[in-house]
Amino acid sequence: MIAEIGLAALWLAAALALLQLVLAFTGLRGNKPDLLAAVRPAAVAQGVLTAIAFIALVTLFLRSDMSVLLVATNSHSAKPWLYKFAGTWGNHEGSMLLWVTVMGVAGAAVALFERALRRDTHMATLGGQAAISLGFYAFLLFSSNPFARLAPAPADGQGLNPLLQDPGLAFHPPTLYIGYVGLSVAFSFAIGALLTRQVDAAFARAMRPWVLAAWVMLTLGITAGSYWAYYELGWGGWWFWDPVENASLMPWLAATALLHSVTVLATRDALRAWTVMLAVVAFSMSMVGTFLVRSGILTSVHAFAVDPERGSFILGLLALYIGGALALFGWRIGAVREGAPFELVSRETMLVINNLLLTVILGLVLIGTLYPLMTEAFGHKVSVGAPYFDRIAGPIALALMIAMAVGPLVRWRRDDARVVTKRLLIPFLIALSLSASLSVLAWGRIGILPFLGLVVAGAVGVASLAPLWKRNLRRTPLFTYGMVIAHLGCAVSLGGMASDSAFTVEKLVAARPGDMIQTAGWQLRFVQIQPIAGDNWTALQADMEVRRGGRPVMIHPQSRFFASPPTTTSEAALLTRWNGQLYVVLGEEVEGGRWQLRIWWKPFVTLIWFGGILIALGGFLALIGRERRGWLMKWRARAATA
Repeated sequence: MIAEIGLAALWLAAALALLQLVLAFTGLRGNKPDLLAAVRPAAVAQGVLTAIAFIALVTLFLRSDMSVLLVATNSHSAKPWLYKFAGTWGNHEGSMLLWVTVMGVAGAAVALFERALRRDTHMATLGGQAAISLGFYAFLLFSSNPFARLAPAPADGQGLNPLLQDPGLAFHPPTLYIGYVGLSVAFSFAIGALLTRQVDAAFARAMRPWVLAAWVMLTLGITAGSYWAYYELGWGGWWFWDPVENASLMPWLAATALLHSVTVLATRDALRAWTVMLAVVAFSMSMVGTFLVRSGILTSVHAFAVDPERGSFILGLLALYIGGALALFGWRIGAVREGAPFELVSRETMLVINNLLLTVILGLVLIGTLYPLMTEAFGHKVSVGAPYFDRIAGPIALALMIAMAVGPLVRWRRDDARVVTKRLLIPFLIALSLSASLSVLAWGRIGILPFLGLVVAGAVGVASLAPLWKRNLRRTPLFTYGMVIAHLGCAVSLGGMASDSAFTVEKLVAARPGDMIQTAGWQLRFVQIQPIAGDNWTALQADMEVRRGGRPVMIHPQSRFFASPPTTTSEAALLTRWNGQLYVVLGEEVEGGRWQLRIWWKPFVTLIWFGGILIALGGFLALIGRERRGWLMKWRARAATA
């Protein structure tokens, strides 16, 4: 009965999405803003119904209801409850239902809380959101029904992919999906503004919190996903340039450019065309990512193995939504008035440069991701791996970091180049001293990109704090602190990436219990191998005593075996210190009772994820600060007229 309730809720939500679309565009064509009163309840009810459908699926997984096909093929009664819960979206159908649920709830929030837009633009925005939702409802109901029954019901399920049986599954996909869906809301805002020709500062102020929230969640999702892959896959790296990793990076790059453009439009009434186009591009990239993950054309540990027919469905949706949006952009953008002018030396110019560099990186990542697929379609297999992305995107990313450091030091509208040069003096001297120090200490031992990365990270870290110089810190707006912390986080992450690339020490050994291993100043004593058992797995565990000058610490790398489905995984042992991580992986047994051990010492690698958290925190503070300021301004205006 629970499955039937969930399916009925989905059908009702789809019907309401169709009604919402018809009401919105009937109201626009007939110039009947009063129809918005009917559009809003439809959007709110749609959000409630999608939430009911998702709760129903979660309940089925927690109860291990094997009469539901999705539960039987992706769960097992012996799984811990956390993985039953998170396993709801650890598959194609469940993750798409999560996507639709977040989209429905977001649409309800736009209907309930958005008051800054004109009524006609608000109606058009809700109509655009309904149109997007309708396509995904059709995809779920006709191609990926999560509530399909299985008869006869098996005694138990096939289990969840062991690589997904990790707490990261409970955090990483939901944050990414909230980010993707936030971009769909920004896309709907852009469509609504084009339809009603309201591309102005008021439109940007209404859209900005949605973009900020989506960007924060994407940042958290990518950061969490990177760390999850780092410790779960056992290869010692934090980014593989896997096509599905790129599928989450591309929307983030576009959203970062959009965030800067919408801020300029909201505060300075400039970059109108940029803002609308980037809203379309950002959602386009999330759709491209969805197609890559679910089309079946990729082989990846992150991808959902689904049949190509579903991929064709998503490709059709992508062509419909993005093609239609680009056609509307080309049709209406000529009617959008030019924004406020600005001089060559200005913060607006630096943000344009920032956007151009982000767009170039996005284009290079997109080409590198899709090129092997295109060549394979013509019968040629080509591999595009990390060397391409590092060598092509790396230098542009460093230029982007420099532009990011300069931007906040330049005034809006117009500035003096000589004054800007003086403001850059301290960061330049920091970079110069770092270059000299690294040249003396590590010349010839590290590559040019890590070298430049460390230098730029130091300079950007100092420059990011410059907006606070000589200010009353108590009266500094919260969104200014957000900008400072986010930019500082970029510098911290860059420093971690460069340090990991420059100074990592790796050692591969075959050792017996009792052997002593030394690497990078660490002493590791291989104590024993012992079998252990978990809730739904068994393992061989290596007990190792490690020390580096102080008291010894025990670590326990494992080789785990899952019976359902039969899979062996490596569980790395991580020992974190202030200046890096010791990373140990247990391999297979070889001749003479020896065991393969792979050991890395990775200096300052944790700065990568600490920086990601700082970036997200900065975005969150900016969101709170902007919304708080807007609320205070409205409250003061009401008090003045009372």
